[in-house]
Amino acid sequence: MEINQLCSVRSSEVPRLSSVQKFIKEDRLPHLLLYGPPGTGKTSTILACARQLYKDKEFNSMVLELNASDDRGIDVVRGPILSFASTRTIFKKGFKLVILDEADAMTQDAQNALRRVIEKFTENTRFCLICNYLSKIIPALQSRCTRFRFGPLSPDQMIPRLEHVIQQESIDVTPDGMKAIVTLSSGDMRRSLNILQSTSMAYGKVTEDSVYTCTGQPLRSDIANILDWCLNKDFTSAYKQILQLKTLKGLALHDILTELHLLVHRVDFPPATRMSLLVKLADVEHRLASGTDEKIQLSSMVGAFQEVRDLVVSEAS
Repeated sequence: MEINQLCSVRSSEVPRLSSVQKFIKEDRLPHLLLYGPPGTGKTSTILACARQLYKDKEFNSMVLELNASDDRGIDVVRGPILSFASTRTIFKKGFKLVILDEADAMTQDAQNALRRVIEKFTENTRFCLICNYLSKIIPALQSRCTRFRFGPLSPDQMIPRLEHVIQQESIDVTPDGMKAIVTLSSGDMRRSLNILQSTSMAYGKVTEDSVYTCTGQPLRSDIANILDWCLNKDFTSAYKQILQLKTLKGLALHDILTELHLLVHRVDFPPATRMSLLVKLADVEHRLASGTDEKIQLSSMVGAFQEVRDLVVSEAS
């Protein structure tokens, strides 16, 4: 994919991508730091830039691409990176390009060593660091790079690319299935394509239920049933039915909580009651993350809904 095609896909980031394109045209590309969530086009962008900068026969000799999560230590900076950056090209003028993917996985010592390499070989080498978390890159490296943030893709950006893949691969997808893929991927294009591929291979037809089942997420109908049991049955019955469903379908309580959180916003609770419920659900999720027993936290979740229900009933009467 070329940089022009990326601009058409990432319309919200045209100013940033066009400034990169301008750097390339004027042969004044600075050191780059591309950061943001996974699956948002960071690596695709710099590879598109590299393809625009170098011809196919020059590519391997002018571009060094490393995944820093494999080699995180100082040895990779002193070894392949230093060796590549210090050698000049004979057949082509201009600079080489070092692409360091997942640079936030590098140790602090390796980042400090990289800072010195960047300073020493700026004349003939450009560095592009790619990371998910900007806070894990030392300030000394950040200050030497031009930063570009890649935010999660919007549904309007994801759907045309998914439709292109669906058409090329002749996949049978329902509108609800498409909506489910976009919802579950949360702006991650790579994840959306993985969900599409795995669901298509497992079930043939991509529907909402098949997408949720393939990814191990609770079905919308199951979440609606859980909410109904919590609000309309007594504590013991609600707990037993949810536990039975959870065991039967192999659901994680964390996933149930995530879906319930979205559904709670659509239930007509008084604002103060909704706030109280969300705080209680957040406490349950926090205790789950701390490693507490799922059955105890399931009891706590059911109790939170029952307490809110009783509060609403008492206020109404």
